[in-house]
Amino acid sequence: MPDSIPVRQLAVTLLDQVTTQQASLSKLLPAALEKCPERDRSLLQELCFGTCRWHFFLDSLIAPLLHNPIRKRDALAKALLRMGAYQLLFMRIPAHAAINETVALANTFKLDALKGLLNAVLRKLASLELTPDHAAARASHPKWLQEKISHNWPEQAAEIFWQNNQRPPMTLRVNRLKTTRETYLEALEAQGIAASPCVFSDQGITLAQAVDVATLPHFRDGWVSVQDEAAQLCAPLLSPKAGEHILDACAAPGGKTGALLEFEPDIQLDALEMDALRAQRIDENLQRLGLKAKLHIAHAEALTEWWSGTAYDAILLDAPCSASGVIRRHPDIKLLRRENDIVPLANLQLSILTALWQTLKPGGRLIYATCSIFPQENSRIIQRFLKQEAGARLKTIVAPWGQDTGFGHQLLPQATGHDGFFYACLTKTTHAMPTT
Repeated sequence: MPDSIPVRQLAVTLLDQVTTQQASLSKLLPAALEKCPERDRSLLQELCFGTCRWHFFLDSLIAPLLHNPIRKRDALAKALLRMGAYQLLFMRIPAHAAINETVALANTFKLDALKGLLNAVLRKLASLELTPDHAAARASHPKWLQEKISHNWPEQAAEIFWQNNQRPPMTLRVNRLKTTRETYLEALEAQGIAASPCVFSDQGITLAQAVDVATLPHFRDGWVSVQDEAAQLCAPLLSPKAGEHILDACAAPGGKTGALLEFEPDIQLDALEMDALRAQRIDENLQRLGLKAKLHIAHAEALTEWWSGTAYDAILLDAPCSASGVIRRHPDIKLLRRENDIVPLANLQLSILTALWQTLKPGGRLIYATCSIFPQENSRIIQRFLKQEAGARLKTIVAPWGQDTGFGHQLLPQATGHDGFFYACLTKTTHAMPTT
């Protein structure tokens, strides 16, 4: 392992990169964890995810305590303050330890002149008696996101804000080719891991507390995968049948690819992904599960780069989106996403859907999915698509989960349950001809 770096120093560096370089934690953390002593790795993740989760709320507490705004060139000081504040208000760390360790880091980052300011602000924060509530959760979203969620989901907005700021449940998908959910629940119980069956996914299990996958029974043997319950619903919705030729589009990291093959292994499955590095994850996941798919690395819209011309019986399109439904899993989304990202994303979603429709057989079916809660990326995309494609038909989803939007089912993040997700089922009329 490379020379280790103190955990709080690493955390501040990562938090600064998120805010100043628009870098995502999912890309930064793997390398950082390698530099972190193993005993401190969970602490590093807690500091990074927790500080991002409550970033805007923490700023609202810190700002009134500053006589003058911190200069842009001293951005690291802001990261220090936020991380220190998070430890004081959300972690069981003695106030004196959180303050002293945070102030000491000023020397490491050559912010000696700000040590007095850091100490004073943190001491004032330590005196607050604060229990974060729904109002605090709302405040810990950027203004545009507060407004958009409130506009789209006025009755559910307060609960969405709250769920976005909670730690997400760890959910497993049982590989029914290797075992049963009942058997695996017994294996977890025998190992002292508390768990319960998911409500909507027949193969889903929710753990009472997150654990390292290495501690899960037969994880390396492919008995289970980590996957949110909402994402698990893709396989029964598409319902692959033996002998079918199926496309999993925008497939990385391969969770849904595995789910489709576990549902029906006797299919010819193509997995399409534009990012070569992310595509490696598909291979890794399938190898662990003992399953196979044909991998294509290309942009979905560029049909000439990857499509053989043989039409598919069924397509799963998990379209690139704002990821507004999985903020609790990726709290840095609140810092990285911008309001003006949504229109380009919606246009890309419609473009991909339109392109892939050409590869679907007459009589074939397509599942459109996103991990977004914005109608602009979901029901309105389907509505726009149906207007432009005479041969497309919307199939009603009959399910006990989600809300019927008229153009698909919307799931919102649930406590100890699924993330925010959207599904729509489309079929191609038999008189339609594929474009080659």
